[in-house]
Amino acid sequence: MKGIYKIADVNIGVSSLYKSVHEYCRDYASTDEPDFEVVISQGDIDYERERSLKNALAEGRKPYDSTDDYLEELAVYRKISEMMPYYDRFLFHGSCIAVDGKGYLFTAPSGTGKSTHSRLWREYLGDKAVMVNDDKPIIKVSDSGITIYGTPYNGKHRLGENISVPLKALGVIERAEDNSAVPVKSTLIYPRIIQQMYRPSDPVALARSMSALDKMLAQTGLYLIRCNMDISAAQTAYDAMR
Repeated sequence: MKGIYKIADVNIGVSSLYKSVHEYCRDYASTDEPDFEVVISQGDIDYERERSLKNALAEGRKPYDSTDDYLEELAVYRKISEMMPYYDRFLFHGSCIAVDGKGYLFTAPSGTGKSTHSRLWREYLGDKAVMVNDDKPIIKVSDSGITIYGTPYNGKHRLGENISVPLKALGVIERAEDNSAVPVKSTLIYPRIIQQMYRPSDPVALARSMSALDKMLAQTGLYLIRCNMDISAAQTAYDAMR
């Protein structure tokens, strides 16, 4: 099965074994000529299954019983993410919300509460706040600024839009009893930031990603956000980051 999808302003041709990947990406369908092609084989699906098993063993948990069509969705996005650095873009694991047309990106290890923090912003700000992507946005880096894009891969609750906004600030989330949000230098949070960026297997693509990340950090407001699960956490963070 074949389709063309415009993700982060890049047209991508996708040839798959199953139709579910095309249903997943339908809101991003395009009729333009593809900038590059992604072709999935059974070997790509098997690789995702092996990777999932290794991760489960490393984390000491039971592996997920994933179907081939679901694993194909992962394989497609992995191949897309491998190519994006050649277009000055990279995938980032985080939750991004737009307020007054500007993007606020939250990141942390899984389970820390970045999606919960985004939800608190939506509750606090109401219609002013729009979800861009709740899991895996793509970031474009250029001399004129940083742009963050919604993608089809927007988390288990499918929270996000096919939109793009300039990135204003990035917050690293920590759990705490009392709320605070303070500006920080990139050197203090760099190890945590780099863990949330997709790192391509190709050395050239990896080098391009690292260069783009450094440029992003130099042009973006950076904050350490210590927060609880109360709506006051959103107020504290928004007041600091805006």
